[in-house]
Amino acid sequence: MKNILAVDFDGTIVENDYPLMGKPIADAIETLLELQSMGYALMLWTCREDSLLAVAVEYCEGNGLVFDSVNENMVFDSRKPFANYYIDDRNIGGMPDWKTIKELLTPAGYLVE
Repeated sequence: MKNILAVDFDGTIVENDYPLMGKPIADAIETLLELQSMGYALMLWTCREDSLLAVAVEYCEGNGLVFDSVNENMVFDSRKPFANYYIDDRNIGGMPDWKTIKELLTPAGYLVE
C-alpha cells in the first residue's frame, strides 16, 4: 500500500482567505507533484464543500495536480481521514515550509514503501 498524505487546501496549498481563493503558497503544487511521483497517494482533505470544493479541485487540476481522493478516505469507511502523514496549516507548532516538508518525506527523511 502506498503511503497516504492528507493535505488541507486553505492555508496549506493557497493562503487562507476562505471562502475566497487565496494566493498560491510557494512550492506547494510543485512539492505535491514531486511527492506523488515518488509514490505517495494524495488525499485532498478540506472543509470546502460543493462549489467551494469544486473551485479548489479545479485550481489544483489546472496546475497539473490531480488528487487520488477528495474528501474521502482511501482505506477505511470512517469520518476521520486515514493517512500516514497530514499536511495542514493548523498543525501544533505551525506548518513548515514546503521545502522542509519535501525533505521530511523523501528517502532522506521518512522512507516511502
